[in-house]
Amino acid sequence: MKENLEELSRLALSLGASEAHSLSTAEIKVDDHLAVKCIEPMCENYGQSFSCPPYVGGPDAFRELIKTHNRAIVLRMIVPSQMLLSWERLDVGRVLHELVARVESRAKELGYPGSTGFAGGSCKEIFCQDQLYCQRIEQRALCRHPELARPSMSGYGVDVFRLIESCGWDTNLNEGQNLPADDQLSWVAGLVLIS
Repeated sequence: MKENLEELSRLALSLGASEAHSLSTAEIKVDDHLAVKCIEPMCENYGQSFSCPPYVGGPDAFRELIKTHNRAIVLRMIVPSQMLLSWERLDVGRVLHELVARVESRAKELGYPGSTGFAGGSCKEIFCQDQLYCQRIEQRALCRHPELARPSMSGYGVDVFRLIESCGWDTNLNEGQNLPADDQLSWVAGLVLIS
């Protein structure tokens, strides 16, 4: 498995991840209170897509899921902070979802059929912003982008900051640097459970 995890990490880097790291799923922390933040105050994307609350299983479902997976690949994209404060965040989100989906797909090709990817952000906002509704919710039809859209880690209560720290990465990329706003960096993260 070690060689496969290394291959998946290399793939993530080749596709645009700034960093990729494999770890034990025992290091993934889930916090019920983090999932509540989707509701109070209510996220503007709440109930808008099948990959966000209330349509995901939440923290309890994620705790059960990681019991069936031993390893995970965490990936992070470092981007200018200003991108996440503008409509460019949708482009960043799209790349993140595509990256996670490709790593998940390759894991399945390598013989891990239960591999499951998670990203950040609402797939409705990222892929279907020009659509009135998520057709999985409104019409009980297939997702318009099943090969790309992945569930949000937030809705499952994944503590993404602790996940990043478990990888040995800094969560604050600008600390102590006194950079102007235009030069500051931020990040988005994805997760692929391997099984």
